[in-house]
Amino acid sequence: MVILWYGLIPIVGALYKRYKWHIFRKRFDELRLNPILDYHYYCRHESENHGRVFRFTGGFESITDGKTLWIRSENLTVPVSLQNAETYLLPMQKSLLSGKDSGVPELFDPGDETPEKIRWERVSALTEGAKVFVGGILAYRDGRWSFVSTKENPLIVIFYDGPDLSFTTQAIRAGRQRGEYWNIVTPYSLFVGVLCLIFIAVYYLPRPAFQLTVIVSFTALFIPLYTMIPPGLLFTVMYRRLTWRARILRSYSDLARLPLRYLSPPEKKDRLKESSLLPNGELYGYIRCAELPQPAQDGTIPLLLPEFRKIKRGEQWYIFGVLRNGEKIPSRPDDPFATFGILPGNPKTLSRTCQISAYILELLAWIVLLTGIGLNIFFLRMILSLF
Repeated sequence: MVILWYGLIPIVGALYKRYKWHIFRKRFDELRLNPILDYHYYCRHESENHGRVFRFTGGFESITDGKTLWIRSENLTVPVSLQNAETYLLPMQKSLLSGKDSGVPELFDPGDETPEKIRWERVSALTEGAKVFVGGILAYRDGRWSFVSTKENPLIVIFYDGPDLSFTTQAIRAGRQRGEYWNIVTPYSLFVGVLCLIFIAVYYLPRPAFQLTVIVSFTALFIPLYTMIPPGLLFTVMYRRLTWRARILRSYSDLARLPLRYLSPPEKKDRLKESSLLPNGELYGYIRCAELPQPAQDGTIPLLLPEFRKIKRGEQWYIFGVLRNGEKIPSRPDDPFATFGILPGNPKTLSRTCQISAYILELLAWIVLLTGIGLNIFFLRMILSLF
């Protein structure tokens, strides 16, 4: 009973929630392969644009018909149909940036909240001029081009703040559920579990032969509270610290893989392509070097994982950016969604290392939490046995 209602059902909800945010990050990352809608694309013939996937960023201008969002960039205003679109509100960015306008947070702030998924009816309450990102299919309807959702490819609409350079990092990093155990099914599951345990305790209370059953039921009844009662409270603090660190490492794993969207050949899992073309036609690639170049030491080229400032023995620095003729070091792409910066080693190796470390910390965190709960149960059973 306890394992089912206090454990399995909330954990299934947590896994589902984690999967949904994984899909969010994956779809956003895939959108980076599509071109940014500009005036040049907008003026093309219908047959060239219809059904193509684009990205677009601008300021929130207005809502018409109750469900059509108008976004304005420097030279273009585009309508977006919010019907069936997935609309998110990205939390405000609290972390400092590593270097002026580098686009990479200097520190991961575990206080950053998960993006809020909002209904399109709430969009009209947002402030005019708020920054908006939209990614999805462009279709020609009612004599104009507009972004629309389809069953196979629903629109992603994200309201955000901060510079465009940091938007990709911000969206990928924040796109995770905090406290995954507490999800939409957890309150109902705990409530049903409490009712079941109360029923068992009351049913067997008049029967002296089942005194142990009554004690166990009352003991299990308060399991959700044991995490907040000393001495188990100390273990809860340790659990939160470990899951905090695990969340950081899982985000680092995602950030390390950002360049792979352009440079990872599907047929060779452990190899990187030397270069590829970005959607805007720029040549994107990387160089390797044993010593950190001076621009990186000066902060001109940001560290994609600011916490990792040294390379391991046998590894090299990987610098990602646009490869231009006559320049030895990659430079910043014109596409603000393309990754620009340095990693202390192969991104696939770094990502795998961070992911494994995160899983180990999560496992250790749950062991610590259950130990604290078990300790409190032991003391409570000793007290109840005296009555």
